[in-house]
Amino acid sequence: MKEAKNDDRRKMGCKLDGKIALVTGRTSGIGLATAKRFVAEGAYVFITGRREKELASAVKSIGGSVTGVQGYVSQIADLEQLFAQTKREKGRLDIVFANAGTAKKSLANHERYDNEGGREWF
Repeated sequence: MKEAKNDDRRKMGCKLDGKIALVTGRTSGIGLATAKRFVAEGAYVFITGRREKELASAVKSIGGSVTGVQGYVSQIADLEQLFAQTKREKGRLDIVFANAGTAKKSLANHERYDNEGGREWF
């Protein structure tokens, strides 16, 4: 997929204009391509990655409308920090693209966000 610049958003339709998105895991491949597309469509995107150097490189390649948050999505403390930062900076989260994690320790299973008392979603 060709990288779109923020100025090209008008041409692409801005389907996600004003949305706040989170793309977890991998600072390359599908995760990076998804984050770039979301930004091109008008979203502000938070991306995660375990390695600081790769995360900084991914943020730079996306350009604007992105924040990189270092962490590991299977660690509850890292998820708490991620959600706190998202809330502090943007006040809400509209889209989650769960590109990393395991079924037992994924974002969807985090007890704070599970309204059905621990039901496994996967």
